[in-house]
Amino acid sequence: MHIHILGIGGSFMAGLALLARAQGHSVTGSDRALYPPMSTQLAAHGIEVHAGYEAAHLTPAPDLVIIGNALSRGNAAVEAVLERGLPYTSGAQWLAEAVLPGRWVLAVAGTHGKTTAASLLAWILEDAGLSPGFLIGGIPENFGVSARLGQEPFFVVEADEYDTAFFDKRSKFVHYRPRTVILNNLEYDHADIFPDLAAIQRQFHQLLRTVPGSGLLVVNAVDQNLAEVLAMGCWSRIEYFGAPNGFSAAPLAPDASRFRVAWQGQDLGEVCWGLIGHHNMLNALAAIGAARHAGVPVANALAALASFRNVKRRLEVIGEAPGGVIIYDDFAHHPSAIRMTLEALRARGGQKRIVAVLEPRSNTMRLGVHRDTLAPALQTADQVWLFRPPDLGWDLGQVVTALGPDKARSVDSIDALVDGLAAELKAGDQVLIMSNGGFGGLHTRLLARLTG
Repeated sequence: MHIHILGIGGSFMAGLALLARAQGHSVTGSDRALYPPMSTQLAAHGIEVHAGYEAAHLTPAPDLVIIGNALSRGNAAVEAVLERGLPYTSGAQWLAEAVLPGRWVLAVAGTHGKTTAASLLAWILEDAGLSPGFLIGGIPENFGVSARLGQEPFFVVEADEYDTAFFDKRSKFVHYRPRTVILNNLEYDHADIFPDLAAIQRQFHQLLRTVPGSGLLVVNAVDQNLAEVLAMGCWSRIEYFGAPNGFSAAPLAPDASRFRVAWQGQDLGEVCWGLIGHHNMLNALAAIGAARHAGVPVANALAALASFRNVKRRLEVIGEAPGGVIIYDDFAHHPSAIRMTLEALRARGGQKRIVAVLEPRSNTMRLGVHRDTLAPALQTADQVWLFRPPDLGWDLGQVVTALGPDKARSVDSIDALVDGLAAELKAGDQVLIMSNGGFGGLHTRLLARLTG
């Protein structure tokens, strides 16, 4: 079967391409913007990708078109699919029908930490010899790919609450029918499709409705928004993490690179690993709990964490310039994630200067939903550079004012960012570049300038 994927450059859709290819299908795709690591992953697997969304990309006619949720009516390729009567489906529905039947699905949901927690869970299962399949919205370094079929029965999926497609406005995760679910946290996000937090909570409740009675929910114990979801109705067993009534952790190092794990107050052992931050410690607890439901003893899970390698674009070191200037790439784009990432870096680096560089690229950020919480989230940084895209719907100047002109500034071009940073960076600086997109190749351009 020839499958053509519209929106193939997205992390979810690129993973689907690998799964379809592994099933023996011929796979092609189209996208408007491709950037690493998904562009390089697709190229490494020899998957042909067309630039843009031209109707000509659908000739000869594929047997099936998988349409990403970033595409809507008016898109030339979408209109061609409808006019020609080509068979089409969504990515989530294809996954549910073509890959997940008969599998024990372990779904990782939440506003933050899905990619890391899903990668941790997949690695714990892998280290236990279970060879799970997975589809993750990033590339875990332990595996080198974002998706694989693996061996039955286990399949780990990053369960996104964003809508499925222009023709299916349910959250993607309601398609997956999981047996094990991690509920990591819940905040307001995706303002382009959800009017308020309550609308997202209703979708999470729909997810709970699909979990069997013998299934397990692994839930953040201190998240009130999740507690409200559970109060809507729950038919499965619940185990908590992040509090004494479930899995808990006590850091042994300021940056949480070492911590002890307990279950209901009973000490289970120590973890020494390569990740940092209190938020990642919670991600680890969630993965331990979910893996135990799949039959992996906690002692084995703790041992596996020691060999876990992080996910690309999660505090990923891009390079070190002369003078010990370290450039990090991070996917953080919600104020809570920005704050947690900065706090983790501060705990690791101590008094080393942190220069935060942010692209407000997500739909929610562009709409200005986070305009009042962005400055407090960036306070931990010593200096802040904000990129001002031409279509931003609000004035970044209020964030600069809140942080202070001596600490923050905004610029409207990547060239200006490279020039400004190169002129002002000092020996020993930690440069944290945050975006959920390619950011115009800023990471490598800045490194090349500093090392050239």
